[in-house]
Amino acid sequence: MCETCGCGNSNGFKIHDPDHNHHHDHDHDHEHNHDHSHSHSHRKVVDLNIDILTANNIAAGMNRRFFEGRKVLCLNMVSSPGSGKTAILEKSISTLIASNHIYVIEGDQQTQLDSERIEKAGAPAIQINTGSGCHLDAHMIETALGKLDPVMNSILFIENVGNLVCPAMFDLGEFKRVIVISVTEGEEKPLKYPFMFESSHLCLINKADLLPYVDFNTDSFIRNARSINHHLEFISLSAKTGEGINQWTGWILNQIP
Repeated sequence: MCETCGCGNSNGFKIHDPDHNHHHDHDHDHEHNHDHSHSHSHRKVVDLNIDILTANNIAAGMNRRFFEGRKVLCLNMVSSPGSGKTAILEKSISTLIASNHIYVIEGDQQTQLDSERIEKAGAPAIQINTGSGCHLDAHMIETALGKLDPVMNSILFIENVGNLVCPAMFDLGEFKRVIVISVTEGEEKPLKYPFMFESSHLCLINKADLLPYVDFNTDSFIRNARSINHHLEFISLSAKTGEGINQWTGWILNQIP
């Protein structure tokens, strides 16, 4: 069990090559404390959390140095399930691929469905299946980078597991964190999941084409989000119609050194 966030079993994650034939097992190397003393058990869990996050941050720092050395723009895409991250990436790839090298690391608990969609859109993809784990960590990204091997001056998207809680805790070495929210989710999301909004740089408000049909007040949502993070930027778009995609891809290109 992953005791950092209680996300369940992480006995192993699988990383699939673009040909979907390879996987690598990975142990979290969690300690198991069998002392039934309440205070001692609690202290051990707290120490374990610190140890895991410290190890993750060291690996994230190594990933960041790799990205800086190759001038790879790495964006960590986070959201709740069903917000439309993969659809946004498909549109982004079709817009950017003509003049940029694009790579994608896909995170899901099971299946290779999203990485197959990304490859059809024209970008190399590596699928990480986390099993019952609810987030990617920096070690998983490090392993995937060894297989993906992005070239100099490229763009790497990491599509994290759909979850607005646990991925907020784990630095992957990314340059910017982009949170995707759909208008079907409700304008109170920033108040319910403050740390994810606090740790993000840009918020994509997706499914804008549905605004006439749902009870979502964009101004109220932005006000709630800015009460958590007043530096947060916002772009409203629709992966279905293409509205706002050029503004989003323009933002991406402006992040390139």
